[in-house]
Amino acid sequence: MDVHLSPVIAGAMNWGDWHAKFSPAQMAALINDCVSYGITTFDHADIYGGYTTEADFGRGFAESGVKREDIQLISKCGIQHTVGNRENKVKHYDYSKEYIIWSAENSLKFLQTDYLDVLLLHRPSPLMHPDEIAEAVTKLKSEGKIRAFGVSNFTNSQTDLIRSRTEVFCNQIEFSATAFQPMLDGTLDYMMVNNIKPLAWSPIGSVFKQGNEQSRRLKLLLMDMVVKYSAPVDVILLAWIMQHPAGIIPVSGSTSSDRLKSQMKVTQIKLELTDWFAIWTESMGNKVP
Repeated sequence: MDVHLSPVIAGAMNWGDWHAKFSPAQMAALINDCVSYGITTFDHADIYGGYTTEADFGRGFAESGVKREDIQLISKCGIQHTVGNRENKVKHYDYSKEYIIWSAENSLKFLQTDYLDVLLLHRPSPLMHPDEIAEAVTKLKSEGKIRAFGVSNFTNSQTDLIRSRTEVFCNQIEFSATAFQPMLDGTLDYMMVNNIKPLAWSPIGSVFKQGNEQSRRLKLLLMDMVVKYSAPVDVILLAWIMQHPAGIIPVSGSTSSDRLKSQMKVTQIKLELTDWFAIWTESMGNKVP
């Protein structure tokens, strides 16, 4: 079954207790805004908000009036955190068949939906067994509880391990103009060859987060591009990653309706070839080889 995701994905990590602390009514409003902008995919993980954000979003979704078939829901499982409402003494990963199924069913309950469009393993574990994972995925798919399955933060060899037993739809990785290693270490090449969709978390990178020399170089260059492309810096940075032939979909961490609306302008921008390389050059601090 094909799963189609929106050009920009709304990441819900900051919607709840970890940052914005939106009420269900505020979440309902933002869900409606996103859908009106063409952002129909929402990215979750069970751990967000200390295992509370999914339930908050679910209440907002119920209030929103948005039809389930008009949106796509992604969630992740596997991290057993020491924060929130679980009594874990040490942070660890659990990819037993029973836990994957239990966690997915919990996400369904909290999000107030009958199915997830995509379920991801949040981070790789040295103890994960591909047979056990495949059994859980097969059961969840056969029961209609998930439509597609993927991974997050997995290396190529770790993805191969899982793919040896079950199909991998996507891999959500860190990728941006300031974290560009996946296009050099074979990660994006591998996904292109194997028809795995790349999703990018933190797609704006560290340009606004750090005052280092790399950020200063990029900001200076990007100020000229803001005028040239009539677009804000974050949109230009999204355009940079989306121009990669792997077909990367950014997961926006913004909680601002106006900013999310603005970021969808990325679908109308194509950077000139030399501008694309200029951004990479300033990020590296040297010319391409």
